[in-house]
Amino acid sequence: MAENIVKEQIYTIPLRDVKNAPRWRRANKAMSIIRAYLVRHMKAEVENIRIDKSINEKVWERGSEKPPSFIRVRAAKYGDDIVWAELVA
Repeated sequence: MAENIVKEQIYTIPLRDVKNAPRWRRANKAMSIIRAYLVRHMKAEVENIRIDKSINEKVWERGSEKPPSFIRVRAAKYGDDIVWAELVA
């Protein structure tokens, strides 16, 4: 799968807009913001975005009320317009 990478980039995604959501919905909103950011910057369709389990665990680490303020993500776009995103350690 690594042989047909079209674009690979590391992004720092700001999650400050999560504070506008109700406290009990903030982690859900954070995942939506991450997906929308990747759609915008990787120029892909929503259904072609694949988010790794590690990103989800990082967002939900402190519960649904306290997601992180930002998150670093490595996104790679493959030839068939599928975008894979994983957490940068």
